[in-house]
This record gives sequence, C-alpha cells and structure tokens, in this order.
Amino acid sequence: MILTTTDTIPGRQITQTLGLVRGNTVRARNVGRDIFAVLKNLVGGEIDEYTKLMAESREQAIDRLCDDAARLGADAIVGVYFTTSMISQGAAEILAYGTAVKLAEE
Repeated sequence: MILTTTDTIPGRQITQTLGLVRGNTVRARNVGRDIFAVLKNLVGGEIDEYTKLMAESREQAIDRLCDDAARLGADAIVGVYFTTSMISQGAAEILAYGTAVKLAEE
C-alpha cells in the first residue's frame, strides 16, 4: 500500500477515489512507564518510554488505516494525516486518516 501526505503520487495516475479511510488506537500509560518518566522528568531529557509508546501507537494506527483501505480495494492512500486527542487522564487516541484511491496500471 502506497501512503503519502500529498494529494498526488508522482509518476502515477489516480483513476478512482474510493473514499475516506481511517485507523485509530487508544493507548494508556502504565505504572512501570510512569515511574521511569517521573525519574527522567527530574533529570531532564527525552522520556524514551513515552516515545516508544507513541511510535507503537502510530504504527498500529497506520496498520489499521491500510487494512481499511485494503477492504475497499485501494492501491494507495493520499492525503494521510495524523491527529491525537486525550480520551481521559492518562489515555490518548491516535487517529490516522486519508483518502483511498485506485491507481492506473504501470
């Protein structure tokens, strides 16, 4: 599946727009990560535990986005965006969305 944040794919022609596709995940912090984060916050620097949690969440949202597009028979997803929102204290949603399209044969 080709993913792009642009509305076109260089060198490829979009022949059909299939519609909006999305993938999301909601993740919560856990006590183990929070303890390390508090300690790291005291000394400063990147909080690796949360960086890894967000990276895993983005990948899961992308996987679900691609699954949604594949169900429509898409070859690519254009105009891909990400958004996050806080669901509750300590839990956040990551949403990936875009437009599923069919491409002309090469």
